[in-house]
Amino acid sequence: MSRHETSLAHAARIERVVAHIADHLDSALDLEGLAAIACFSPWHFHRVYVAITGETVADTVRRLRLHRAAVDLNRTALPIGRIGRRAGYGSVAAFTRAFAADYGTPPAAWRRHGQGLRPDGPKHGDVKMPNAAPAYRTPVHYDVTIETIEAQTLIAVSHLGDYQEIGKAFDRLMVWAGPRGLMGPQTRFFGIYYDDPASKPKSELRSEACITAPLDIAPGQDMHRQVIAASTVARLVHKGPYADLDVAYAWLYHNWLPQSGREPGDAPCFEEYLNDPRSLPPQEWLTAVNLPLKG
Repeated sequence: MSRHETSLAHAARIERVVAHIADHLDSALDLEGLAAIACFSPWHFHRVYVAITGETVADTVRRLRLHRAAVDLNRTALPIGRIGRRAGYGSVAAFTRAFAADYGTPPAAWRRHGQGLRPDGPKHGDVKMPNAAPAYRTPVHYDVTIETIEAQTLIAVSHLGDYQEIGKAFDRLMVWAGPRGLMGPQTRFFGIYYDDPASKPKSELRSEACITAPLDIAPGQDMHRQVIAASTVARLVHKGPYADLDVAYAWLYHNWLPQSGREPGDAPCFEEYLNDPRSLPPQEWLTAVNLPLKG
């Protein structure tokens, strides 16, 4: 094999590991077992993994488990100790330290902040937002801009299930894209979301993780071409964890849209991820939420 072919082959094997980790977060995930999935010697597997993903296996597992914990704190009434144990921590104190280090607030405070927009919660602005998922007790507000966007040619991985688990599709894309030279500063990441999460069971929600790529790059296995058409969109930027993006959608549809005089277009909402969630703490993540409009 040439050097390039070897790099692509290694990336495909690491893709299998990334997918396995995301699907088995409650398992032990020892390095020898993961090395076997990648068909690498245990002596070399982890160096290859770090070279391709830019993080250690422990970093990947920790990141995904804490994200799941943040979602559980917002969505469920499970005891914090149980959520912490599921994330791999032996005590509430250890979980609290780890969660606060990444999310900027202890899990108990995170959960309290997430009660503001329950069906019996306070009104935000002039509109109560029933069935909205987590938000802050203080009123939320976003600046919305009307923008004309150019068409984006993308390579996509389909995801069926809870939107909060689409990260594993993005991890697959990044592992695939790196050896192909597609992870430069010009690269853009988008998520397309076809369903209202309140409209059907989480297991049936349809979405796509997408990356910009030149037309001469063929999609990888189980990937496909996707296009975001040129259009006019209402755009807001959410700063904070992805687990809180329900707040932005609730505000956009319940507060901004009825007062805007605009009508939604015949295309799904999509998100653009404006900075790197691997190198920044969750409270610094920036996500542009785009609502296509008529006209």
